[in-house]
Amino acid sequence: MQISVELALTPLQDDFEAPIKAFIKKLRSSGLTVMENPLSTQVYGEYDKVMEFLTEEVKETFQASDHVLLSMKIVKGNRSDYAADF
Repeated sequence: MQISVELALTPLQDDFEAPIKAFIKKLRSSGLTVMENPLSTQVYGEYDKVMEFLTEEVKETFQASDHVLLSMKIVKGNRSDYAADF
């Protein structure tokens, strides 16, 4: 089963850029389809592969920061080719 996941990582600290950049670099090296925009990052792929990867990376990111928030939305289906028709 294919899924699309939208992620928004928000470290609750003054130096917030470094943890975000590290997380995105790990996503890029995952072999999954990754699309970025200024507000969130989208990951697309097979459910088991995406969730296994995210489980490990989110845990590592949380362990590396004292205070961090992760917003995640999961949609069934690969929406990486979505284009607005308006």
